[in-house]
Amino acid sequence: MSLASIQSDFALLDDWEDRYRYVIELGRELGPLPEALKSEPTRVRGCSAQVWVYPTGGGAKLHFLADSNAAITKGIVALVIAAVQDRPA
Repeated sequence: MSLASIQSDFALLDDWEDRYRYVIELGRELGPLPEALKSEPTRVRGCSAQVWVYPTGGGAKLHFLADSNAAITKGIVALVIAAVQDRPA
């Protein structure tokens, strides 16, 4: 999902609870990260929740797999990834 599409959807939501649920749903759309990739080298340090980000693909475009053990954090990670996913490196 593109960042522009997310922004449009978010603007349609009036209430903070709906926006909160939407961010959580974005995280669910990331899908699970294979357990083998949840390791110290892929862990994002400094987060209160556990977050793992794994780069994939070639060097020409940015592409990431990611996961978190917290629903809202995973949604926020999905927002960040939407901003850079499949863009030129």
